[in-house]
This record gives sequence, C-alpha cells and structure tokens, in this order.
Amino acid sequence: MYNYNKNEIPQFLREFLDYFSTIKGRSQNTVISYFHDLKSFLRFLKVKHNLAPKDVDFEEIEVDDFPAELIKGVVLYDVLEFLHYLAGERSNTLKARARRAVAIRQFFKYLTNNKQWFEVSPAQNLEMPGAKPPLPKSLTLEQAMQLLSTCDYDSENWMAVRDYCIMTFFLNCGMRLNELVGLNLQDYKKELCAITGEPLYYIRVTGKGNKERIVYLNSACALSHEKYIDKRNQLCDENERARHEKALFLSKRYTRITGRRVEQIIAEKLRVCGLDGLGFSVHKLRHTAATLMYRNGVDIRVLKEVLGHENLGTTQIYTHVANEQMRQAINNNPLSDVNKTDKNGQ
Repeated sequence: MYNYNKNEIPQFLREFLDYFSTIKGRSQNTVISYFHDLKSFLRFLKVKHNLAPKDVDFEEIEVDDFPAELIKGVVLYDVLEFLHYLAGERSNTLKARARRAVAIRQFFKYLTNNKQWFEVSPAQNLEMPGAKPPLPKSLTLEQAMQLLSTCDYDSENWMAVRDYCIMTFFLNCGMRLNELVGLNLQDYKKELCAITGEPLYYIRVTGKGNKERIVYLNSACALSHEKYIDKRNQLCDENERARHEKALFLSKRYTRITGRRVEQIIAEKLRVCGLDGLGFSVHKLRHTAATLMYRNGVDIRVLKEVLGHENLGTTQIYTHVANEQMRQAINNNPLSDVNKTDKNGQ
C-alpha cells in the first residue's frame, strides 16, 4: 500500500507508478520518491507554460489535470531547465537533483517504450548531475570487534542473544536493514556438502525489488543463530503468540522486530563502546562487512552476489575503499613526516 494520493496526479503518471511498483518491483520508498519528484516536474512545466495560477505557491500547484499533450511535447531542454530551477530557486543539492533526474529518465523511458508517445525518449541523453560519490564509511576490524563485545552471547536474556545474532549477521553477511527484519524462520537452511560431507548453512534473503538470493553463513553466524533459536524456542514454550510468529527476529512483544528498533539497538551498542558520534549506523555495518570481505581476498564479482547488487559498478566502490584505507595506512606510519636529509646530511 503506497502512501500517496493517486487522485493528485494525472492518469499517465498513475500508470507509470503502478508499472514501476508491480512490474518492475521497486520498493515503496522508491515509488513514493518518484511520485514527489515527477509531481514537482509537472508543476514546473505548468509554471513554464503559464498554466498555473499566479497567486499559488509552487508546492500547492495541482497537477491532476495536467494535459497529456503537453508531456508529449517535452524536449531535453525542458528537463535541463527544471534541473537548473531546482539548483537555483529550490536550492536542491547535487544528490537531490540527480535523484530527480533518474526519476525523469525512467518516466520518459516508460512513455517511450510502453506507451509509444515518443520515438526517442527526450531524456535519453540526459547526463546525471552530481559529483563523485563519497566513499562509504565503515568500521575497522578492531572497531567491529569492539562493537561485538557489547553483546552478551552467553546471556540468559533472549533479547541479548538476539542482539548478538543481529550484529553478527550484519557484520558477516552485509545484509540490508530491510532484508534482516524480513527474515523468517523457514529462510534458514542446513544441508550437507555433496563433496566434503560438511554441513552448509545458508539463509534465503529477499532484497530490493523482491529479488531472492542465497547468503551462506560462516561458523560465527551459524553458532549465533543456533544460540538464538534455542532461546527463542524456550520463549515460545511459554508464550502462545511467539510460537505462531514466523519472523526470525522478534520484538519484546513477540512480533516481528521493526527496522526502527534495530536502528535503536545498534545506536545503543555504538554508544556503549564509545563509537557514537562518528557517523556509524546500521547501513555502515553493511559497508563494514563488504570492505572486510574485499580486503581479505573476496572477488569483486562474488561480493556483488553476496551483497545483492544489481550492477557491478555499485560493488566496485569497495575497491576504492580498500585503496583509500591502504593509502591512509601508509600516511599513518610514524615515519611519514620524516624528510630525507640532503646531500650534506642536514
């Protein structure tokens, strides 16, 4: 269920958003962002063509009556003018303008390929505004160990064991927050390797666009999962509601834990170990897992599959992370500021 009023937009835009959510399988957040971005673009076109009331604020301009013929006449320059307007009049950041440019390009791609309104999309050659993205921030190995130490693996409290398992999954598997809270009991599997006969542990993860992937679990994840399940089963023996909850990770109310609650747990653990205020978050744990795997020899193409990236280019950011960390390691050498003596030994 998407949190926007479809009556606020014209039919062709409703059709695009429905297509993007159902056929393309985009997330709710993405569809809502496209709703607002494209609505803003239609408002701009109304202003440009003198179709908006003069005494109405930009955000209050209605677009439900936007004429389809006006969209069919859009050219690339219209889009460039809109992006210029966002930068100058709306003070949008590079990142915000780039996001809106992506929405516009997808929108006109749909109108071209699915509705045949254009022979060639007017946004086909639209260059994405934006600077080089910053390198993702991640914890060092020492900081990751420090964070894990705040969780009590041997606790008698089932929620403490749950928190340790959550932390272990983040730091070892690089799951997204929504992927972790969406895990169900039946997603966890244990099989014997056909070649070695050793046990294999893996979990079925549902990622962006409802795409499923298999993530194999190392011994740390398997053991923390086993410990948590033992505690969970004890809890279910005492609580009827918990017994019938299919979610893997439960809240204290014995329902599926929310993403917001997981964020609060991680924030508290970061505070306890003195790592708060450094820009770390749940998503930075995903970056940490990816960076540690790459630095320890995991092939970039394998890492792409582990993380559930659609494009290899997204994963390649971690090659830059590793290179930057190596550069910083050299700069942190205590001899880095010692200059060579000149020929006279001075």
